[in-house]
Amino acid sequence: MSRWPRSVYEVGEEPDPRFSLANERTFLAWLRTSIALMAAGIGFAALGPTGNALDLAVSCALLATGITCSLSAFQHWMACERALRLSEPLPSPWMAAILGVGLAVTGVLAAILVLRR
Repeated sequence: MSRWPRSVYEVGEEPDPRFSLANERTFLAWLRTSIALMAAGIGFAALGPTGNALDLAVSCALLATGITCSLSAFQHWMACERALRLSEPLPSPWMAAILGVGLAVTGVLAAILVLRR
């Protein structure tokens, strides 16, 4: 039986299942975070107070952060699973930086929106 992605499963040895399952739970947590960010962006666009350019910027910042986290989650899962199979150190959690910067930008835009009222 062939497992996908081959770049992960055709190297090293099978790790302890607990580690693989923990890696999968982390992947799913990143996806939940992405879904929440995208839902917030859509909700803000639909229910935003005035529909001006700043409202649109807040919505786009939330959507962009959610999309970036979603796209990055699978790549990070693969890198961690591969490292587990090769008994190498786990890669750094660079997605946390993306999330932090994205939310900081969103927060600044939202603060400007609130102060302008």
